This record gives sequence, C-alpha cells and structure tokens, in this order.
Amino acid sequence: MNHNDIGLIGLAVMGENLVLNLESKGFSVAVFNRTQEVTECFVGGRAKGKEHIVPTYSLEDFVKSLAKPRKIMIMVKAGAPVDTVINQLIPLLEPGDIVIDGGNSLWTDTQRREKALREKSLHFVGCGVSGGEEGALKGPSIMPGGSQESWAAVGPIFRKIAAIVEGEPCCRHMGPDGAGHYVKMVHNGIEYGDMQLICEAYAILKNVLGLSASELHHIFSEWNLGELNSYLIEITACIFKKLDAETGKPIVDVILDKAGQKGTGKWTVGSATDQGIVLSTIYAAVEARILSSQKNQRVAASQLLPGPSKKSFEGDRQALIHAVRDALYASKIVSYAQGMDLLGATSEFYHWNLNFVDIATIWRGGCIIRAQFLNRIAEAYKTHPGLQNLMLDPFFRDILAKSQNSWRLAVSTAVQQGIAAPAFSASLAYYDSYRSENLPANLLQAQRDFFGAHTYERVDKPGTFHTQWLH
Repeated sequence: MNHNDIGLIGLAVMGENLVLNLESKGFSVAVFNRTQEVTECFVGGRAKGKEHIVPTYSLEDFVKSLAKPRKIMIMVKAGAPVDTVINQLIPLLEPGDIVIDGGNSLWTDTQRREKALREKSLHFVGCGVSGGEEGALKGPSIMPGGSQESWAAVGPIFRKIAAIVEGEPCCRHMGPDGAGHYVKMVHNGIEYGDMQLICEAYAILKNVLGLSASELHHIFSEWNLGELNSYLIEITACIFKKLDAETGKPIVDVILDKAGQKGTGKWTVGSATDQGIVLSTIYAAVEARILSSQKNQRVAASQLLPGPSKKSFEGDRQALIHAVRDALYASKIVSYAQGMDLLGATSEFYHWNLNFVDIATIWRGGCIIRAQFLNRIAEAYKTHPGLQNLMLDPFFRDILAKSQNSWRLAVSTAVQQGIAAPAFSASLAYYDSYRSENLPANLLQAQRDFFGAHTYERVDKPGTFHTQWLH
C-alpha cells in the first residue's frame, strides 16, 4: 500500500499540472482533494489511464499510500487553509515525514510552521513554485527552503520536474525555514516591477506615437530578439496580435484598465520597509496597481484635473522607440538590483546565507521573470561574491551609462505629455540618488533638529550636534 513516491493535496490547476509533471518524470503520485468530485473528475479526465497517479478519498488512505519518509505537497490557498491541512495531517504522520507547502505563503507563516513541525520531529518545506500553469506542467522554477535533511529527500524529485536551462535544473536549496518562500516573494515583487515597466513602455509608445497594436507587436517581437529577451516581453508581443472575437479589435484594447493583485508585491514592499531597503521600482508598481483599481475615481478626475494639452510628437519617432527600449532595460536592471539588495539584507537578518548565484541561475527558466540577462546576473555574483549593488558590476554599470540619455528622454517625454510613468521615474531617481555623493538630506537633518532636537553630524568634525535654532 505504501509505495507512492510523493503525495499532493489540492487539485486546482497548479496542483493538477504538478501531478501530471511528476507522473511524466516517472514518479508515482497519490492525490487527495477535500472535495471528492474534484479528484474523480481529475482521474477520469486529464489523468485518465495514468496508472502512477493514485486517487485517494480520505487523508488516512492518502498518508498510508506513501513510501516513508512520506513526502506530502500541499497546493491550497495560502493562509488559514494551509494550517487546516497541516493540523489534519499531523496526527497521521511519523517522525521524519516531510510536509511541503507549494503555495505563495507568507514567509513568516512558513517560519512558524517549520518550527512547530520540527518540534514534532517532522520536516516542513516552504517551497516557491513559479511558472504558472504551463510551468507547473512542463517545468517550473522551484525554490525550496527547509532543513538539509528534507532537501536530501525532496531535492531529487524537484530537480527532476524543474525547468532545465543549459543542462541545469532550475531548482536549488535556498536555505532554512522561510528562505524558499521569501525568495519566491521577492521574485514576485520583481515580476510586479517588470510588468509595470513594460506597461509604461506601452503607454508612451501608444499615447505619444499613436502606435497600433500591430506595430507594437512588431516592436516587442524585435526587442525580444535582443538584450530584453524574456518571457514577459515574449507574451506581451503575443498579446498585441490577439484579436477579440466579438469586436474584431485587438483584445488588449477592450480589456478594462483595472489591475488585480494577490498580495506578494505588497509583502515585498512591507519587508523592504522593515529592512530599511529602497524598493522604489517595485513600490511604484504596487501603487500603480492600486491606482488602477480606483477606476471610477480616475474617470471622474479626468474631467476635473487638467494636464498638458495634447499635441502630436514632432521629434524622431525611431529615436523615441529606441529611448523607451533603453529606459525599459535600464529600469529593469534597477529593479533587480533593488530586489537582490533586499534578499541580501533579509538573508543577513535571518542568517539564511542566500546564494545569489543559485537564485539567478534557477530564475533563468520556468519562472515568470525568466530572462536572458539573468545569466549576466549570475556571472556578476560569481565574479564578485561581495558585490554591494548589482548596478556596480562592470557589465551593468556600462549598460546604465550608455542608456542614461535615452532613459532621461523617455521619462521627460512622458512627463511633458502627461503620461504616468511611475516605475520608469522611480528607477531613474534611484539611479541618480545612488550615484550622488551629496543629497539634500543635510537640510532634512536640520529640519529634524529644528523641530525635534534630533541632532545631526557635521562634515568637518566627528560627533553629534544640536543647534538652538531660534537663538
């Protein structure tokens, strides 16, 4: 009875696809879903005829069907549902068994769960899985955190089902307790930034140059052949050529400009605030989604708040397209630099010893932010293990230097035309702030000392000082 290599609980789309992936790589998989009909539908449909996918209809039978140490992957909605399943499993498990949470759980929840299960001699793995439905089926990027013992047991399975890039599986052990879910969270934050930057490039090209969806398709397809090659650029090019069956218009033009979010971007920004790390590009992306959701207010404000008068663009159209492309690339570098900075600070805080080379390597395939330049990021950290900021690596430093005039042209054009480009602007402001020997914080410190006697340091001698400003 107890022969299955791994069990999976939760047969929504991601769960189903992971099961099919596991089965296709030669693993026997027990499956369980709280609603029996879902299990029956799966085994009678997509899993029909697959002998190594074994349906179970009680948690007791599910657990009994697994080879020891039992490896159980939970694919349910983050939050309370995960705790519910864990609490139901615990009485059925034995020391050494491994529970894996493959959802987008908050890393602090993962730390709490790992500690609680460790005290019961059980292993808990918080495992980030990226790549969406297609990735889950064909090979995702997998970011497991937990004990070395649990990694020794689940690593061979995960590396077998992960995406492969240049012969290397996109799965490595991230670190203890919440490290895996934290890395996945930052991945998602960078994803927010990437998507917003692409949207701002689209907004400038569409609203300033009046480019059609067909023209945008060709531009993004061309960009995807070069340094900007990535999954998100690729799918953006595909989006622009898709027509709506009802109206015949490009479907992107009939989609309401009201974005959703599930929370990982906000978690990333909150963690950056706690760690004292600048995350301005991702912060701008999160705020842009929030503002987009305020559709009714924006429609009303559009009739009341004036902007610059609309005028046709009289400059070099190809130069602006090139400038937007450079601004997108430079801003993308800033976003990754900020994300890696956050990973470094949190790794130090929790003593995770995160490996940036490993992280960049497993993000090259399977995941949503997979991109050609992740090879360069991996190389940067391999060459300079103590690199303080990705922008300081010679390769990226050179790109930023060559891109900055175009970057400024794209941002200034957006400002002059009244087109919101918060992530482009925030990225450029970060670059300018980071490269500034002197910032106006001296005046800020004077203000703080004036109203709150918060003191300040001086440029000409050591020590802490306070001025009696009104005397």
